[in-house]
Amino acid sequence: MRVFRFDMLLLAVLSVTLPVMAGIAAGSCPALPPPVGRIVTVSTVPQLVTAVNTALPDTTILIADGTYFLNGAYLWLDVPRVTLRSASGSRDAVVLDGGYQTTDVVSAVASDVTVADLTIRRAYNHAVHVMSTTEGSADRVRVYNLHIEDPGQQAVKVNPVPGGYYTDSGLVACSVIELTDAGRPHIRDNCYTGGIDIHQSRDWVIQDNRIEGFWCPAGLSEHGIHLWVTCRDPVVERNLLRNNARGIGLGMALSGSGRTYPDSVCPGTSGYVDHFRGTIRNNFVSADDPDLLASADGFDCGICLWNACGASVFHNTVYTADPAATFSAIEWRFPNTGVQLANNLVNDVLRQRDGAAATQSGNLSGAQSGWFQAAGAGDLHLTALATAAIDQVSLPAGMADDYDGQTRPIGPMADAGADEYGVSPAPAVSLYLPLILR
Repeated sequence: MRVFRFDMLLLAVLSVTLPVMAGIAAGSCPALPPPVGRIVTVSTVPQLVTAVNTALPDTTILIADGTYFLNGAYLWLDVPRVTLRSASGSRDAVVLDGGYQTTDVVSAVASDVTVADLTIRRAYNHAVHVMSTTEGSADRVRVYNLHIEDPGQQAVKVNPVPGGYYTDSGLVACSVIELTDAGRPHIRDNCYTGGIDIHQSRDWVIQDNRIEGFWCPAGLSEHGIHLWVTCRDPVVERNLLRNNARGIGLGMALSGSGRTYPDSVCPGTSGYVDHFRGTIRNNFVSADDPDLLASADGFDCGICLWNACGASVFHNTVYTADPAATFSAIEWRFPNTGVQLANNLVNDVLRQRDGAAATQSGNLSGAQSGWFQAAGAGDLHLTALATAAIDQVSLPAGMADDYDGQTRPIGPMADAGADEYGVSPAPAVSLYLPLILR
């Protein structure tokens, strides 16, 4: 039998033509291919736990429609090339409910694991936890088309175990990740929560997700998307982040004992660097919830670059409904931080801090609410009123499309921000999709 496995092609590029591409908000991410090979179908919690615990490599576990109250049971995927997904392909039809008793609902501790097409709610700690072991890596883990609701800590956590094996080249795509008003009282430890939190890992792709609600009345939440503790070379694109205390973050710490790389990643830096390179492009980041804005820390930052060298931040749109309750739209901080900021559209401060450096071009900081389709609802597509942003900037290398996957530029020059105003004559977007063809 011919086998085409994900570990043979890390992130296959599948080009699809779509009338509009607005990440998961438009429901436009393609479905995974039907499963083939060894298939196990389950319909009860004991069956599900047994199927996971006895899985062999190259197995797909299909979960029948229903709500599964785990009552402390957890799913430990420690065999490579195992897929866990709903039988129907509908993430709303299968709910794994941790009831704040199950610590981590799904743990992926082997390479080429896929978790897809499910709702996971009320984990005591993490809905999905990707970890290596002392025996091997957990590379190329795919988190696809999930709805994660009200985790007690971070929704998706990625970190290697001490000892030399890592958690590289993963994918989080086409998912809704949220903390709701019902879940917020369950957050512990001074608001220790967040959307996606990745440590000591390289080459992750985080795209086409909607992440919202990660904040507390008191205590500062982690970011909607955060890569730090010596992460390297992620791509963060086409995500919608709404009403998080902090949006997208690369780096944070000033000292540590993180991962070292054999090549010279960022020449000219000195001492500990918390994040290496990476690209943040074509994201919508906004804050309009009056309760968030009135909280103790408000909207801290839309895109935050702390002790992060070599990052590129291109064509993002950051909007706050209350600049007085916002610290920064985009900020770069600490001496090892040297970044490129190009063609971002914001309505608040671009803030340099504590000796950081940035090369800037085409950024526009005076956006008005009327420039957007519905700024108060997180829809930051441009309107015809955004004349100061439309056809105003030159494209950086590699910026061929926008938040919707439309080809840039539509006019004589490109538009500032994540959205390219108008309709492209040939809209297309390249999606990194996990191919499971065995």
